[in-house]
Amino acid sequence: MNHRGIVAIYRFEMSRTFRTLGQSIASPVISTILYFIVFGSAIGSRIEDIDGIQYASFIVPGLIMLTILGQSISNSSFGIYFPKFNGTIYEILSAPMSPFEITCGYVIAAATKSVMVGLIILTTSSLFIKVNIAHPAWMLFFLLLISSTFSLFGFIIGIWANDFEKLQIIPLLIITPLTFLGGSFYSIKMLPLFWQQVSLFNPMVYLISAFRWSFYDNADINIQYSILAIFLFLIICILIISIIFKTGYKIKT
Repeated sequence: MNHRGIVAIYRFEMSRTFRTLGQSIASPVISTILYFIVFGSAIGSRIEDIDGIQYASFIVPGLIMLTILGQSISNSSFGIYFPKFNGTIYEILSAPMSPFEITCGYVIAAATKSVMVGLIILTTSSLFIKVNIAHPAWMLFFLLLISSTFSLFGFIIGIWANDFEKLQIIPLLIITPLTFLGGSFYSIKMLPLFWQQVSLFNPMVYLISAFRWSFYDNADINIQYSILAIFLFLIICILIISIIFKTGYKIKT
């Protein structure tokens, strides 16, 4: 395996993060503070608790998920799109690196950024409310797994996109609404029975439920089903990327 090639891509992508520190780090922190003001204070004052959990604490896992899903997709999609945009993708493809190694470089970098942002949001949240983590190891596991999975998804979007508008279509019109409707700021158990059943078709419900379980040992969905759903999506993304490199879809033409 070409470890030096993977590290080179990784370091380049990480250096881009620090060049745009305001957008990469400061923006999620400011957004977190605003969410806590609106949801934690304004709405939280009208909701005593959910399943015995104070509302301001309840929304922390959902808030982290909302941010890292967007960050993972954005970081990874922009990372592979820019080489396509400026033509340097051919230098990457001609380098002595396999498709697996190229993907690892971009995806690991994007996942690292997302995990960093997630931990920053968790730290910022702890300044406003006491946050208990029932299963710290599982919390880190889900944080890494979900960040990596959606970084792979973002990699696919970056290859698929022909312009900057397409880079934003899926994150803004599909991922963000599904995340809001997936129980980020409420429990799906609060919904009428019919809408609870409808919510089960929303993949974000399983991600948020699993991550919230790691905090409060309480989930809307059985944790085993949530883990299965995450790994299923991960496998689908890996298969799609392997097909893209085998066929050269939108990267060799």
